[in-house]
Amino acid sequence: MSVGILGTKVGMTQVFDDAGAAIPVTVVQAGPCTVTQIKTKQTDGYSAIQLAYGEVKEKALNKAKLGHLAKASAPPLRHLEEYRDESTENYSLGQQIGADIFDAGQLVDVVGTSIGRGFAGNQKRNNFSRGPMSHGSKNHKEPGSIGAGTTPGRVYPGKKMAGRLGGKRITVRKLKIVRVDAERNLLLIRGAIPGKSGALVNILPAKEVK
Repeated sequence: MSVGILGTKVGMTQVFDDAGAAIPVTVVQAGPCTVTQIKTKQTDGYSAIQLAYGEVKEKALNKAKLGHLAKASAPPLRHLEEYRDESTENYSLGQQIGADIFDAGQLVDVVGTSIGRGFAGNQKRNNFSRGPMSHGSKNHKEPGSIGAGTTPGRVYPGKKMAGRLGGKRITVRKLKIVRVDAERNLLLIRGAIPGKSGALVNILPAKEVK
C-alpha cells in the first residue's frame, strides 16, 4: 500500500473536458494531514506512516491521544490513519501532506461510510421484485416464503430480509482524478464516492489487480 490521504467530501458538481463533454465529479477537501508517527521494520516489524486529520478542540480528545499528537508537535486532530510503505525515509514527524501527492489522471480507491437509510424493506434493501398488483392478491410488498417447514425447520443464517440499509464501510475502486487544486487542497474525482457531504473519506492510490 502506498501513502494516501484523509479528506472530507464537499459535494458533487460537473466539469467540462476539451471536447465540451460534461464530467460528473466529486469534490474532496483532501488534507492537509500531519505525519504523527513513523514506523520502521527495526522498531515495529514493518514500515508505515500514520497521518492525522480533522482539527478539533482540545477537550474533544482524551489525554492519551493528545500526548501521542504532542510527540509530533501536532494540534488536536481527531482522525488517525496508517499507510504502509516500503520506505519511510522521505517522511518526518510533523510533516504536512496535501492533495499534491496525487496527479490528474491517476486512479484511486476511495473508502467511506455509505449513507444510512434506516430500516428498509426487502424491495428497497435487496432489490426484490414486488408481488401481483391485481385486486385481492394481498402480496404487494410481502417478502414471501422464507424457507421450508419440517425440513430444515428453521431459517438459514444470511437470509435476505428487511433490515438496516446503508451505514457501512464501502470501497469504490479505480476512480480517476480529473483535477488537482494543490493551493486549496482539493481533489476532483470522477463519479460518486460513499457518504454524504461532510463525511470523512480515505483516498488511496488504486491497487493493481493481477
